[in-house]
Amino acid sequence: MSVPFLLTPAQMRRIQPYFPRSHGIPRVDDRRVLSGIVFVIQGGLRWRDAPPGYGPHKTLYNRFVRWSRMGVFSRIFAALAGEAGEPDRLIIDSTHLKAHRTAASLLKRGRLAGASAAPRAG
Repeated sequence: MSVPFLLTPAQMRRIQPYFPRSHGIPRVDDRRVLSGIVFVIQGGLRWRDAPPGYGPHKTLYNRFVRWSRMGVFSRIFAALAGEAGEPDRLIIDSTHLKAHRTAASLLKRGRLAGASAAPRAG
């Protein structure tokens, strides 16, 4: 079964220097594994749901965890962001949470541990 690579060979060459070097046995094609990792994360899937063409799901998971701990993805993102220069626009996130109207009364009554309001003497 053939699966599409999500990165072109040119894109892979740009990020190749940030991957750890192979010691001894050459690794499975990093482009295929990275495409599988992106496929799973982009779709919000379980590792087991990755098509077999990307390789064993255990390989995808292990490589993702190992590279995350080693900071491989952080270095790639930092390098690619640094190449872009100054952004021409900024985005402000307006995410907010709603609290129930009785949530404010919990501080007044001292029911939250460590709250700034002192508990009432009974």
